[in-house]
Amino acid sequence: MKTAFSTMFGLRPGRPRIWHDRLLAIAFCLLNLAASAAPAASLPIERIRLPPGFHIEVLADNVPSAREMALSPKGILYAGSTDGHVYALELRDGKVTARHVIASGLDTPAGVAWRDGTLYVSAVSRIVRFDAIDDHLADPPKPVIVTDKLPTEHHHGWKFIAFGPDGKLYVPQGAPCNICLPDRDHYAMLGRMDADGSHYETIARGIRNTVGFAWHPVTHELWFTDNGRDMLGDDRPDDELNRAPRSGMDFGYPFCHAGDIADPEFGKDHACSEFTPPVAKLGAHVAALGMRFYTGPMFPPDYRNTIFIAEHGSWNRSRKVGYRVMRVIVNADGSNPRQEVFAQGWLMPDESEWGRPADVLPLPDGSLLISDDYAGAIYRVTWAAP
Repeated sequence: MKTAFSTMFGLRPGRPRIWHDRLLAIAFCLLNLAASAAPAASLPIERIRLPPGFHIEVLADNVPSAREMALSPKGILYAGSTDGHVYALELRDGKVTARHVIASGLDTPAGVAWRDGTLYVSAVSRIVRFDAIDDHLADPPKPVIVTDKLPTEHHHGWKFIAFGPDGKLYVPQGAPCNICLPDRDHYAMLGRMDADGSHYETIARGIRNTVGFAWHPVTHELWFTDNGRDMLGDDRPDDELNRAPRSGMDFGYPFCHAGDIADPEFGKDHACSEFTPPVAKLGAHVAALGMRFYTGPMFPPDYRNTIFIAEHGSWNRSRKVGYRVMRVIVNADGSNPRQEVFAQGWLMPDESEWGRPADVLPLPDGSLLISDDYAGAIYRVTWAAP
């Protein structure tokens, strides 16, 4: 693929792959810096299109580069970022009553997870925690290191994190490149650890970069999104929605992509049939990030146990795609998946964008939050019978 973006950053076919990957990493970081600087004033929320009966509003427009969200039982919404800050928003009746910055100067603290009074935050090579944070929003404690032994690479190094039904903290590590053959026990994988950082183990391999995962509310099986590789053209490979009912499964990277595309460099000695295929193909370069199952009481009954996925949007395609929230309707065993657009309008007809969804989070009242790292905003979606 030879796009204007590739030409701008010198991504030419003759260059060695390592330089392609380094330049891609630099370019992607620059794009994220630009995103965090985007103004949040006068957000054109009226451009967002939703199914009948749904309504969207700006919950907060002062959360720069907002990424993963986590909610405490006291109604404190925590948001990680890619600019070093961690935010806390006090919620009451669907509104923000107070905003706090509980941490700054962290290394890309994109991931947040709350458990037993403690907030866990990913910071590339470290996981840190903030104890009793709900009661100390105005005077947050210093972060305590849970582990500082994770890889230091920033290419796919920022992390979505979450606690599973087993009480373990799930922490992925993306591939340190666009396409390469890394140590598959330490990169391109999803792992888990005890809450104190001990017993870190790999539970799934062949995952290029998952930035969203959740557990099925009935089966408690792990599902996750995965971002496909770049530089194979506009229309391949697809991003993936995957299901991992057991540990030890291999999803193919770097040998096979999207279940049926052998990598031109690494796939010659491996059949795609050796690996677990995706439950659903989400589209090439849509940048599928945060995903959650919907279990709330507000939306219509047919939304229950379906999946919402934030599509951050393409940066390396001749025509942009993504920049929306999708809904996936699928059986618990992964059969009969179908997709439909839930929210769109962040991408303008001229292909300029004013927002980029990064995560989704259902609230106890059944409304749905959407974080937007480009606009520095968090939106709230509600439903009432038309």
